[in-house]
Amino acid sequence: MTNQEPVRDARTLGVPKMLILGLQHMFAMFGATILVPIIVSGAYGLPLSVQTTLFFAGIGTLFFHLCAKLKVPAFLGSSFAFLGGFEAVSKLDSGRFAGMEAAEKLQYACGGIVVAGLLYLVLALLVKVVGVRKVMRFLPPVVTGPIIICIGLNLAPSAVANASQCWPLALIALAVIVVFNIWGKGMFKIIPILLGVVIAYIAAIIMNACGVTNADGSAILNFEAVAKAGIVGLPPFQIAKFDLSAILVMAPIAIAAMMEHIGDMSAISATVGENFIEDPGLHRTLIGDGVATSLSAMFGGPANTTYGENTGVLVLSKVYDPRVIRLAAIYAIVLGFIPKMSELIGSMPTAIVGGISFMLYGMISAIGVRNVVENRVDFTNSRNLIIAAVILVCGLGFSGGLTFQVGGASITLTSLAIAAIAGIVLNAILPGKDYEFGSDVTDGRSADFGRY
Repeated sequence: MTNQEPVRDARTLGVPKMLILGLQHMFAMFGATILVPIIVSGAYGLPLSVQTTLFFAGIGTLFFHLCAKLKVPAFLGSSFAFLGGFEAVSKLDSGRFAGMEAAEKLQYACGGIVVAGLLYLVLALLVKVVGVRKVMRFLPPVVTGPIIICIGLNLAPSAVANASQCWPLALIALAVIVVFNIWGKGMFKIIPILLGVVIAYIAAIIMNACGVTNADGSAILNFEAVAKAGIVGLPPFQIAKFDLSAILVMAPIAIAAMMEHIGDMSAISATVGENFIEDPGLHRTLIGDGVATSLSAMFGGPANTTYGENTGVLVLSKVYDPRVIRLAAIYAIVLGFIPKMSELIGSMPTAIVGGISFMLYGMISAIGVRNVVENRVDFTNSRNLIIAAVILVCGLGFSGGLTFQVGGASITLTSLAIAAIAGIVLNAILPGKDYEFGSDVTDGRSADFGRY
């Protein structure tokens, strides 16, 4: 059995297959993307809309692709990094926030996210002024590799939690993906995620009809929200409002989000075999991510971020054409205007999401391992071992992040932000650096991010 050759121009597969591949990416991002507004609305009482979230995930992705010269196969879904910020804003109850309605609090939370997105532009300007090579000198593979590993491993508990709702259903989804990815032929081999969703959903319908329930006793399928939703409707846009307290809560989270962005760009680059940090450039991808975030929040949506789930799909399908991602973005925009369809897809059992995530999240960590191996990071060198060890402990150990007070506002750095900061600082101060960004170029593409 030979390895499948990567597809860099999906047009060679034909339009019907491209449309199906776009659906696969949409299903990969859908569960996590709509989970953010579900959590913000249900747990924190702020009425963040699923329709608005989907609409701006699509718009943000298309804008990102324009900024990245249509080269980077990344999808921008809603960011989990800002959940703590939403919770903090929901609890504000002094000054102008005293007695404030939840809908207006959401507007102020979104105002803070607008400012957070604009901070991306500051880092992008820094990268442009000093040059990506000087910036990436602080982000060698010994730093980015372990961070990518942490991205996947941090997501792992959510995969297990979702799958544990109904293990048989989760295992069906996982098994279908494995079978078609290993033994599938032709088109079936490059859409294992979509096949996993469809076949597992059919199994869920049969199991639900037979009276099988989730572990907590709830029904596997619930179509109440689908029945209540309208067929066509505008997303409920809201204009952001600005207040220093909300800005101080939300804006610093951009530090974590920007570090995750760099890790995701490294992961996508390693997956596709293109050095996107150098071409189209880190400053361009940062601008795309930041403006997409600010644009979404300005009209009542959540922050956007590049999605690891879709990177996992790239690994499995080996179709690297960004056009396919843009099709998924268009689907997301259309779904933003069809509430009933959004709810129907949203009815997908969490166990199926968990089964799929087993594969996707693990793939992200595997990419981090590959990044370290291909760049020949020498772990017999104590310096490299220390940096990687501290990153892994910080990235996995600070599961609840690190919270501190600044000017009366509570600020939380996520575990990934802590890991990134620790790795960058250690790499900067420990002697013995032997890294050169983009030193090895093979077959017209940067094969790695440096050499050890």
